Amino acid sequence: MPRGFDDTSATRPSAYERPLDEDDHLLRLIARHDESAFRRLVERHVDRAFALALRILNNQADADDVVQDVLLKVWTTRGSWQEGKARFSTWLFRVVTNRCLDLRRRPRTEDMDAAPDLADGRPDAVTTIHRGEVSDLLDRAMGRLPDHQRIALILSYHDNLSNPEIAEVMETTVSAVESLLKRGRQQLRKYLRNAELDILESFTKD
Repeated sequence: MPRGFDDTSATRPSAYERPLDEDDHLLRLIARHDESAFRRLVERHVDRAFALALRILNNQADADDVVQDVLLKVWTTRGSWQEGKARFSTWLFRVVTNRCLDLRRRPRTEDMDAAPDLADGRPDAVTTIHRGEVSDLLDRAMGRLPDHQRIALILSYHDNLSNPEIAEVMETTVSAVESLLKRGRQQLRKYLRNAELDILESFTKD
């Protein structure tokens, strides 16, 4: 397991790197096999974890599998949480993100016939306007970004994490996050500007 959980369940020293929060107290109870505490922890975080996985994978079944697997690991490795280290929410976002990236990198040849054609799958501009699919247009543009740029933008815009928090989730530096966000925004503007030109051209055709 990434940082946050380790292979030992020993009691930690009293001098922690940060104050303990509700999640830490729940994890203490979970270490004592308290199932109600585990359910409470899941209730606190499952929706945001699933939303993050879904934005990365764009597949509900895969997102659900990732989140269930990660939360199951919390229970099966109970007692190994390192208090005072990473916040549980940060650890959870990091592990969900990494699991999603691993899943995206796996070859999925069995789905190739059913996969949409990326070049021709976009609806025409007029249809987009008629359906009010502005968010869909943005999702498509986000989907064209490199994984790390897209994840940085998701964590910033959708989850409202600060740059230092994003750096902790992605296990990188704040300056690297700033670079990812800058390049991601530039690419988004480029994609959306091209889409806008397509829309304008559709109204000038005979």
